[in-house]
Amino acid sequence: QVQLVESGGGLVQPGGSLRLSCAASGSIFSTNNLGWYRQAPGKERAWVASDIRGGNTFYSDSVKGRFTFSRDNAKNTVYLQMYNLKLEDTAVYYCTTAPVTLLWGQGTQVTVSS
Repeated sequence: QVQLVESGGGLVQPGGSLRLSCAASGSIFSTNNLGWYRQAPGKERAWVASDIRGGNTFYSDSVKGRFTFSRDNAKNTVYLQMYNLKLEDTAVYYCTTAPVTLLWGQGTQVTVSS
């Protein structure tokens, strides 16, 4: 069974950077859209960024210009490069695939704090 595993989260100061990675245990990326979501404490899970099968990439207004989404199908890995992190970026970040293979990762914690 294919799984998604996120990594790269951690504690960072405001204005800092992190790069999240999400690796799949099988070759599913080329046939799927990929996305990143996040869930802050006490809030619902929210969409952050996604692409359409490696083509166009889309970002939520809250991260546009600060986050960069990318994928490497050969490595079965998707990335979220995060710059100029803000306190409100604190959340558990999840990667997901759809529509051919519907999967969610287990999440990685990002904490932005001074």
